Amino acid sequence: MIKSMTGFGRCEVSRDERKVSVEIKSVNHRYLELGVKIPRKLNFLDNDIRNLSKEYVERGKVDIFVTYQNLGEGEEDIRYNAALAKEYFDAYTQISEELGTENDIKTSHIMRSPDVITIESAEEDEDAVKDIVLEACKGAFEKLVESRSNEGERLKKDILEKLENIKNNVDFVEEKSPVIVDEYKEKINEKIHELLEDTQIDESRIAQEVTMFADKVCVDEEIVRLKSHVKAMIGTFDQEGAVGRRLDFIAQEMNREANTTLSKTTDKDISEKAITLKTDIEKVREQIQNIE
Repeated sequence: MIKSMTGFGRCEVSRDERKVSVEIKSVNHRYLELGVKIPRKLNFLDNDIRNLSKEYVERGKVDIFVTYQNLGEGEEDIRYNAALAKEYFDAYTQISEELGTENDIKTSHIMRSPDVITIESAEEDEDAVKDIVLEACKGAFEKLVESRSNEGERLKKDILEKLENIKNNVDFVEEKSPVIVDEYKEKINEKIHELLEDTQIDESRIAQEVTMFADKVCVDEEIVRLKSHVKAMIGTFDQEGAVGRRLDFIAQEMNREANTTLSKTTDKDISEKAITLKTDIEKVREQIQNIE
């Protein structure tokens, strides 16, 4: 199935007081370029998200935005450092004895001493976080692929219509080309008869001149290759995976043959068709730039 490189996907997952929202957007790019924007606390998942991305996309500039919320993050643990509290107590007692002052140490004094009492947020369960984040990422990627596939089908339809026009123009050139040689032969005969009147005409010389002209303007090979390229492009649409580069190569070859046809012809009608061919091929190539 043909896929565009332009698309958007979004997914939100909530479970066990955790909420993850993932948005993914992609645009054209020659290769695969990933941009992962996640909260700092989820940095440990960066590689997992990048590896997951490669299962869904092969080309394009893909930006992934992950937001994470833990509704239970308000739960905090109070830590009491008993060993440190005893050291403070011993130090205060020693100061009192050495200075001969009243020992008025209270529990509150010890509690306010640095690092005796600390408040720590409960540690996240990384496995649980990983599961919910990757689940949301998968959902967003599935939506992205659906979006890119829908756009790809639209591109395919448009390109096939243009290929039909190209094929019709090639058929016209194929039918018209032999007529040019016949017309040229007739013109030579008329011109020679005008110049020589009743003088004997060398038919072999005329035939030689016509043959040379026919060789010069012959576009049989170009026509055969153009038809082959159109067929190859249509066949590529049925292939799996990223086919954008192959389609672009075929379009380049089609343009080369159209240029050669235009340079060879001396006929106004064929020149116009060759120019139309080049225009349609360029339109096809522009559309192909959007295909993965």
